[in-house]
Amino acid sequence: VQLVESGGGLVQPGGSLRLSCAASGFTFSSHTMSWYRQAPGKEREWVAGIGHTGGNTNYADSVKGRFTISRDNAKNTVFLQMNSLKSEDTAVYYCYTVLGRGYWGQGTQVTVSS
Repeated sequence: VQLVESGGGLVQPGGSLRLSCAASGFTFSSHTMSWYRQAPGKEREWVAGIGHTGGNTNYADSVKGRFTISRDNAKNTVFLQMNSLKSEDTAVYYCYTVLGRGYWGQGTQVTVSS
């Protein structure tokens, strides 16, 4: 199982970023996918999740209405569109799935700063 995140970077408050997570080594279309984040000095927290068909999505209250999770099962990729970014969204963002046990990607840094 391999999860590889990309798309992070430095963005000004109010800006947007789109994160991608390319998955391999398992039947992607059969598994729920999630995004988590970890800010400096804080515990890792769940951000959003999407069911295996893409028809069921859930969000943390802190990102609801600003972030959108989606997936392309033909490309084995899950996305996180982040709009109206705030400084408190600064964190390393991780892709996550469960196949018997949890698997994490290496993370991608998102920094929101002017």
